[in-house]
Amino acid sequence: MKWIVERDELIAQTLAFVQSVTGMKDNVLQPEGTPVATTAAVEIVAVEVAAVEIELTQAPVPPPPTPPPPPRAIGDFRTEMQARIANFRKHQERFEREREEYCAETLTRLRAAIHDAPAPPVRK
Repeated sequence: MKWIVERDELIAQTLAFVQSVTGMKDNVLQPEGTPVATTAAVEIVAVEVAAVEIELTQAPVPPPPTPPPPPRAIGDFRTEMQARIANFRKHQERFEREREEYCAETLTRLRAAIHDAPAPPVRK
């Protein structure tokens, strides 16, 4: 049952803090048995809010946005794309060559293993 009391005190403290920050006194329904905790919370929160207001008097100014990069010339874009495509083709050719070499090696080893393997026993 102690956790219920602690929960009610926390709710009361939160409501008191919200009211002190916004300056509004809403008639919010509070759980039963919390008027004492509410007044204690208001005193504690009032001291903390005053300390926070002193520290946060001026907000930092965000830096100005960076300008976008200058537009490229059409010819420059075309040459860059052609270079990238050529590089991609080289990679693909290399991958295909390596695949073919690996396949040829594997088939050679497989054929050698089949040729060197003993003959299967004859069933009668």
